Amino acid sequence: MLDRGVFRIPKLSALVAFESAARHGSFSKAASELQTSQPAISRQIGTLEKELATRLFERSTTGVTLTEPGRRFRDAVAAGLGVIHAGTSDVLSRGHGEQVVITCSHDISHLVIFPRLEALQEAMGENTRVRLLTYRDHPSVQPNDPISDVDVVWKDSNPFPGLPDEETAVLFREEVQLICSPEYAAAHAETFAGPAAEWQGLTILHLDRPNQGWVRWNDWFPDAVHGFPTLGHERFDTYIQVLEAAATGRGVALGWRHIMDQYLNTGAVVTVKDDFTRYDGRLAAALTSKGRRNPMARKCIEFFRRWESGSGT
Repeated sequence: MLDRGVFRIPKLSALVAFESAARHGSFSKAASELQTSQPAISRQIGTLEKELATRLFERSTTGVTLTEPGRRFRDAVAAGLGVIHAGTSDVLSRGHGEQVVITCSHDISHLVIFPRLEALQEAMGENTRVRLLTYRDHPSVQPNDPISDVDVVWKDSNPFPGLPDEETAVLFREEVQLICSPEYAAAHAETFAGPAAEWQGLTILHLDRPNQGWVRWNDWFPDAVHGFPTLGHERFDTYIQVLEAAATGRGVALGWRHIMDQYLNTGAVVTVKDDFTRYDGRLAAALTSKGRRNPMARKCIEFFRRWESGSGT
């Protein structure tokens, strides 16, 4: 048992295992989340129960459920881990002097922000560190990460209702065009010249994951909906992979202006049609509650606001 006269806490690894198992109601799911084995989770929680002299879970063939002491302990552990996470984020955010942390998807980081990072860093000043915190998906709502100063998200026509204009920026509006490699365009020129509903022999390149707000194939070519099942399809985890597949001649993809610029400017891909089509979507940025207290984050928003006006880099 814990000695009340001595400040002692269980091992952090055991507390993390317990919190995950309590949240999921499963040792197996906790093991998957923490990238370990189910027996390892079971041993950690068994040791924790011995240390506390209290049964935290009721075990059965269908899973585990918290006991009443387990529920009370879960609330305390979740609150404590939350405080540790917030404190860690605060130390990280202050440990390098002046800095601004930008959250965005991996695709936006690689294709949009990183090519302009030197100009952004220059705007921030040499004594300010710019950090990019990336997510696998394209978030359509602010991620609410406590370390973030500026969130870059994909939004509809009303990006951030209720936020002051000076706290938000629209980097660019959604403009879409068909793209493929120059060789693929030449090989299928006759097909591209005809109506989309009659396309044959093409391979459509698109994301495998659920759409995060971007225009989809059926949005771009409504008249081709019934023709798509006859076409070849290749699906990819990231938009970078889609662009690479298009550049190597594996099919035709939807291309977003400002996102695929590197590929278009170097001639790795070409547009199939004459004009881009504009939609309501837009890539937008907003200050977080932490960013509102950071003057450098406000300077970052000002930099982003210059992109759409054309005065930025």
